[in-house]
Amino acid sequence: MTDKIISHPRDFPAVEELLQHPRLADLIARLPRPVAADVVRAVVAEAKSRLTSQDRPLTRDDLLAALRAALRAAGRQAAARVINATGIVVHTNLGRAPLPADLFDAIKHSVTGYGNTEFSLETGRRGGRGGAAESYLALLAEAEAATVVNNCAAALFLALNSLAARKEVLISRGELVQIGGGFRIPDILRKSGARLREVGTTNITTIADYASNIDPKRTGLILKVHKSNFTQAGFTEEVSLRDLVALGREHNLPVMNDLGSGLFIDTLPLLGYSEPTVQQSVRAGAVLTTFSGDKLLGGVQAGLLVGRAEIIRTIKKNPLFRTMRVDKIVFSALERLFSIYLGGTWQTDITLWRLLALPESELYKRGKKILADLGQPEDLSVEATQAFVGGGALPEAAIPSVAVCFSKTRNAAALLAAFRDRDLPIIGRIENDRFLLDLKAVETEDLPALTEAIRSVLG
Repeated sequence: MTDKIISHPRDFPAVEELLQHPRLADLIARLPRPVAADVVRAVVAEAKSRLTSQDRPLTRDDLLAALRAALRAAGRQAAARVINATGIVVHTNLGRAPLPADLFDAIKHSVTGYGNTEFSLETGRRGGRGGAAESYLALLAEAEAATVVNNCAAALFLALNSLAARKEVLISRGELVQIGGGFRIPDILRKSGARLREVGTTNITTIADYASNIDPKRTGLILKVHKSNFTQAGFTEEVSLRDLVALGREHNLPVMNDLGSGLFIDTLPLLGYSEPTVQQSVRAGAVLTTFSGDKLLGGVQAGLLVGRAEIIRTIKKNPLFRTMRVDKIVFSALERLFSIYLGGTWQTDITLWRLLALPESELYKRGKKILADLGQPEDLSVEATQAFVGGGALPEAAIPSVAVCFSKTRNAAALLAAFRDRDLPIIGRIENDRFLLDLKAVETEDLPALTEAIRSVLG
């Protein structure tokens, strides 16, 4: 097939012939055969169209090259592992929190085969799902009860629909945030059936702003939203959750707190910056607190709800609850995750916190070893830099980090693409026109692969 000229649509090889071509075999083997066939058909159709419109022949080598590129691109759409060298530890686009490998070993036997997902081993009858995860979560949060849905946006939507449908929800203008993927708090609120009632201004909201907007007939809920992914500075003021709870009690109104990236531990000793915890929200008196399972908790995607027992019961009776429930894999993973927190081994057993706790001196040691293994290339250096937690949390908390830096003599954009194009993709970043491989979120076992990738790219 090689080197032959294709000058007419009838000269194109048949799809089946291309699917059996040895130069495409490795890439076709990575895809389901019907998918590979669709890719081949699409490339051939495009090549035929181009041939007809341009009236210019192409070689079969050109066709094979186009097919290899398209098949490889199709294969790279599948879920795959990457090395995170961006310096953003909870990277939204890279799967958020890195999951502990031991967690999957621990839950393997509870999620394969049959299990007691909705079966009571005590009574021999149908039971509720996720009982252990919910009780562990409530204990961690110091709350009366807890439940789980598929993500935090769903948790917020379900809570608003259950507690404030056709009622006004008071929220500060400064807390009308946009979360990932372009979803906005006001949009979620309106779709839930609740009515938005903005109070205060963007930078200043006082307790009087809330109080003056309360109507006994129309108001159903006071909502506080944690500004996880941005900060306000200068002439600003906001009302504390505790003061909102006091106002709510005075008017017999529930107060709900959406934390976004919730967590159970004090981040001040580790990161030098405090993020509000779930326990603080519960202690302040919020009847319901919602947060994510896959950000600062270091677990799987889930929307977690903790609070008063009667509120949780109301939410679980909502017909929409079933549309948002999670499966046995998520419940099992959460059980294990919560067990680690309850056991006090989170700093070593949860990958996220182990990475965040890595000292700068250890990162320097790793960077120097990479350069030594590469023979000290002149256009590489190991330098101090700053990493970030990410995941819409702790936006001002820069973390001391170390990066392998390429000199400006190397094209940063080309390096970014070259590392991303590897079979085990490596995602770095560009800073001040230089390409950097930040070591903060690179696992120990990935350091040899990172070193070999640098050697290969440098040629």
